[in-house]
Order: sequence, then structure tokens, then C-alpha cells
Amino acid sequence: MTKTNEDYSEVLEIAQQLIRYDTSNDGREQIETPAAHYVMDLLTEVGLTPQIYAPKPGRESVIVRIPGRFREVESDPQTGQRRGAVVIHGHLDVVPARAEDWSVDPFGGVVRDGMLWGRGAVDMKNMDAMILAVVRDIARTGWVPPRDLVIGFFADEEAGGKMGAQWLVSEHPELFAGATHAISEVGGYNTYVNGTRVYLVQTGEKALTWYELRAEGTAGHGSQVNTDNAVAALAHAMSAIGNEQWPLVLRPAVRTLLEQTAELAGLPFDPQDEESIGAIVAALGPAQAYVAATLRTGANLTQLHGGYMANVIPQHAVGTVDVRAIPGTEQAVDARIRELAAGCQVRTLHDSAGIEMPMSGSFMDAMVHAVQACDPGARVLPYLLSAGTDNKALARLGIAGYGFAPVQVPPDFDFPAMFHGVDERIPVDSLYFGCRVLREFIEQV
Repeated sequence: MTKTNEDYSEVLEIAQQLIRYDTSNDGREQIETPAAHYVMDLLTEVGLTPQIYAPKPGRESVIVRIPGRFREVESDPQTGQRRGAVVIHGHLDVVPARAEDWSVDPFGGVVRDGMLWGRGAVDMKNMDAMILAVVRDIARTGWVPPRDLVIGFFADEEAGGKMGAQWLVSEHPELFAGATHAISEVGGYNTYVNGTRVYLVQTGEKALTWYELRAEGTAGHGSQVNTDNAVAALAHAMSAIGNEQWPLVLRPAVRTLLEQTAELAGLPFDPQDEESIGAIVAALGPAQAYVAATLRTGANLTQLHGGYMANVIPQHAVGTVDVRAIPGTEQAVDARIRELAAGCQVRTLHDSAGIEMPMSGSFMDAMVHAVQACDPGARVLPYLLSAGTDNKALARLGIAGYGFAPVQVPPDFDFPAMFHGVDERIPVDSLYFGCRVLREFIEQV
């Protein structure tokens, strides 16, 4: 059954309070602590027994398990895939925000013009609040979900999860015992195609690799001839990587999204014609910013360091590159990056493979049903995420993670631009909508 707004009236207050805790992942010793303790209090208040886990003080994650009716792993009748506990997770940290750039206090939890404003309003304290409101309602009523729910609020996601999901998976895998599926951020939001509301469920993520390039040379005076210049060597390698033309690769989720979007928009689809593909991507409105980045590997130059005076040729220079490879092409992309960086030492700073999850089966059906129960006539389509989430860490345990943080936004709202953006905000009504969809999903899954 679908709940009414009144059941989740506290979701706005919870989201506001979470935003007011400045959990900027900016290198401080204590980041998630105040938000983690607030989450603990909310869960404990309704009779649950959450636990805090942290690799060191100040970097806390909160986990609670809610037992379901079916405690054993069973098989999906459609696909034969394993069906066990479901992990529903968010993260408590946010990227920093410069108050002088914003039109409101980024940590004020301000409600204005029907919107909740603040850092984390979209990424992802809105979903944290929705999870808490739904879980508190479940606990108060004593309702028992079909499957065990592992509810997680992780630390450190914005910096790769080394002190959050990555650490939990390595050091406390028992927390996720029996779990086969997960949902989290960057999916479940809607766009509009030819007047139809289309919700995008994230069924995969591109690989993520951060490279450090280091060029060594001969130090000297800037007035002298120097054919062993570290800055020149680094600049040559970085330019080669930045100008690389990566090939078009349409993974199954991307192809399905393009085919069905073309059908809705009345456009032809030719997988070999980049002009045709471009028109289809444009039909997705603001969502095109995400979808366009999933058609090919991306490699962006992010940092350059070299020298300390204008008239001194340095001995070494260092740069970093953020590479997002199409799933299944990771080894070929790595080889190409190293080839383009010839003459530099290449070190991998962070590496996580791409992930792709089934686009059919009862788990996907539950997400589709939940959206359409709350928004009849809507379409639900899969897509590949160009960024990364904590689902990558859970994938190491064989858990199939999807992006499903349901919100409903109006046609003129640029949802993707809110992630890490100035004046981040979300329609207040979308919080209540998201709670209803989330509860419907939990009942069906």
C-alpha cells in the first residue's frame, strides 16, 4: 500500500537538521561525528539498535539491521538470481561549500520558494532523511519487511570511501551477511521526454581511476638551454591524454536507454551514427549531462604542480588525471593512458572497476512498481552512471548495487547540476514523494 504525506511529515525537519551539521569532507579530524550521533538518536528513539563503526574517531558510519520475514536467501523466480538482505545506504559527508558563493547559508537548511536549500540537499542528505523517516515509521508500527534490511549511513564517500564503505567491507563484512542487493544515490530521479516523466534507475557505474604522472628532469636556471625539462615532459603527456579521442562504446544499459528514449521522442536510433545518438541524448533534457558522459571513456586533467620560482627550472613536475573508463574496457584504457604518458612515471592513486547490474528480475521490477504506484504513467529506464558511489565497495562482497534515491522534480529543474553545485536545493515535495516510493519499494522487494 502507498502511504500519505502525513506518515513522513518529519522528513523535512530531519533533512534540515542533517544539512545544518557541516560534514564537509575537507581533511578535518572530525567530519561525520555530529550527524552520525543525530542518526543514532533518531534510530534508537524508535527502538532500533544501531551501531557506530569508525576506523578512527571523527569518521563514523552508522549501521542497523531490521529483520525481515524471510531470513534465508532465496532464488528470484524470474532469473534464478540469489535474493537475500537489501542494503539501503546513504553517506553523511558532503563536499565543501564556500558561503560567499551561495545566495543562502549552505549549512542553514533553509526552505525558500518550495525548495530545501543547502549542501547535501541533493547529495545526499535528502535520501538520508527519506531513509530515516521511512525506517522510523516501520519501527513505530512494528511492520516487518519481506527481507532483512541493512540500513547504512556511511562516512567518507566523497573522498572514495576509504574510511567509510571501503573500510566497512574490508574490516566488517559480517555487517552485510546474506545481503544480495543494495540501493543508494544518483538514480530514481526523473526527467521529461516529449512530455512523459521518465525516471532513471542507475544499473551500472563507469570505472574510476585516479593517476599521478611524475616527470623528472634536470634543474637549472631559467636563462639556460635545457633539453631535459620536467615541466615540458609533463605538459606533453598531459596534453596527449587530454586530447585523446576515446571511441564510442554503448553498454547494454546505455543502449536500452537510448532505444526507449528514441521511441518516446519519435526519433530514429542508429548506434553507429553519433548525430542520431546526440539528438536522442538531447531529448533527455537536463539528464543529458549525465548520459552524454556514459557514451565513451573520459579522462580529465585535474592538477598540475611544478617549480617554485619563475626563473628556476624544477627537477620534477607532477600532475593528476581523473579517468572514467567504460565498464569492460578498464585494461585497454589503462594501457593507453600509460602509452600516452610515455616519459613520465605513472602511479595509480585510486582504482575501482566499473560495475553493471541486471536490468531485469524481481529487484528491478520492485523499483519500477514503486515508482509507477506513486506516479502512474511514468516510464522507468536504466542508465549507466559516469561517476561512482559506495555501491562499488559493496560489489566486492557480491552485492548488486543500484542507484535508486527517488525524487520527482519539475520540468525546469536541472537536477544533475545540483550535485556539488552552488545553491544546491531540492523541491520539498520531492522528499515526501521519495518516502512513499521508498516504502512501496521495501514492501514489494
